[in-house]
Amino acid sequence: MSWRPAGRRGHAIFGRLTSILILFGHPAFKRSTINAALRKAVENLEGITFHDLYASYPDFLIDVSHEQKLCEGHDIIVYQHPFYWYSTPAIIKEWFDLVLEHGWAYGATGKALTGKITFQALTAGGDISNYRPGGLNLFTIRELTTPFRATANLCGMGWLPPFAVLGIHQGLPEKDRVRHAEDYRRTLIALRDNRVDLDQARVGELLNQDLNGIINEV
Repeated sequence: MSWRPAGRRGHAIFGRLTSILILFGHPAFKRSTINAALRKAVENLEGITFHDLYASYPDFLIDVSHEQKLCEGHDIIVYQHPFYWYSTPAIIKEWFDLVLEHGWAYGATGKALTGKITFQALTAGGDISNYRPGGLNLFTIRELTTPFRATANLCGMGWLPPFAVLGIHQGLPEKDRVRHAEDYRRTLIALRDNRVDLDQARVGELLNQDLNGIINEV
């Protein structure tokens, strides 16, 4: 799949479904009701591989060759994680450091990820009012995730803004957890089925800020 901004018909890949790899990293997953809801909503969907890094590598001994083959076999790579200290949990950083090798992911001969699409699915304690100039965190989510965008660019990948669930430290009611999980499922299904307007999606602050505006419903 090549990364070309698409119109309303999305990024059709020769008539087949787009394959999605979710790299999940949460060191305290058992305490995260929102991540449990997000995971449950998508992990068994056709065309989606849900890969729990902490479960796979409790000793942090990442199998680089295996991870690279996983990436090569999917069109979209999603990093699902809590937004710890404006970044990721340690295992995802370890994954980046080891898996994205020069000559494979980037450099003159590093073309393995070229044309693929990537984005984050993140959860954060503060609400959207904290993520703006003058707010508690000074910067927007889009600004704070710039290193992911820069990494995607270096690897020749298309980047989309994060799918973000915010305000979880205030306590999300069950109905809100259900809504966010349904939105996550809807987003991934639409990406899988090539029904996302990538032009529109990539300019928003968050991927899920206006799903009706970026998804072409059949």
